[in-house]
Amino acid sequence: MKKARKTRAQKDRAEALLADLYAEYPNPHCELIHRNAFELLCATILSAQCTDVRVNMVTPALFETYPTPELMAEAPIKHLEELVRTTGFYKNKAKSLKETAHSLVQNFNGEVPQTMDELLTLRGAARKTANVVLGNAFNINVGVVVDTHVKRLAYRFGLTREKENTARIERDLMGLFPQESWADLSHLMIHHGRGPCKARFATPSFHPICMKYGRRCTCVKETQKRSESSSSTPATSPREQSSSTS
Repeated sequence: MKKARKTRAQKDRAEALLADLYAEYPNPHCELIHRNAFELLCATILSAQCTDVRVNMVTPALFETYPTPELMAEAPIKHLEELVRTTGFYKNKAKSLKETAHSLVQNFNGEVPQTMDELLTLRGAARKTANVVLGNAFNINVGVVVDTHVKRLAYRFGLTREKENTARIERDLMGLFPQESWADLSHLMIHHGRGPCKARFATPSFHPICMKYGRRCTCVKETQKRSESSSSTPATSPREQSSSTS
């Protein structure tokens, strides 16, 4: 995937945002608990339409029973389904785990491949999953993980004009941020998106990062709305004040 072309000013603004995110969240990390690339690959497959918290509740028993691709490839599909049932779409996910393990054994000597093209041959491993594995298991940055939080914040911060097209959003982010930061970038934005800049909230957080960089952020919109409301309220004359207190 080619990076989108960006101006120096756009890159400078993005790098300033990155520095502020690092200052706010000094330990960006993958929240899927794993001990190796195979476990991260499986956990990421299970994370589709499921929270990391739920996945982390399921994977200990899964990996205790089937810790290697060889063992998982031979696992009874019904048992896999039971182990991953609470992650949702468990039949498809169990099938993806079993077929992925079989592919690793047959095509990659039981090892998780370290290239995007090879990872994309595995069932259940789309570009997002491949980026997670490459960036976090191997420290290889070939793209940016664009999940629902990254998608939302990229639009709110004016880093992209896209709201839904993940491929275009990824290209925009790749063009703005240094390549060595791509894995951290997604974690930083996810931390912020799960914290002060949620998709929905009753009251905006008015977080300093949102206030500084938010171009389509609810915090900024609410501030503008309050400012406009305040400026449109007619001032009360001294005489009116006197009458109202008499």
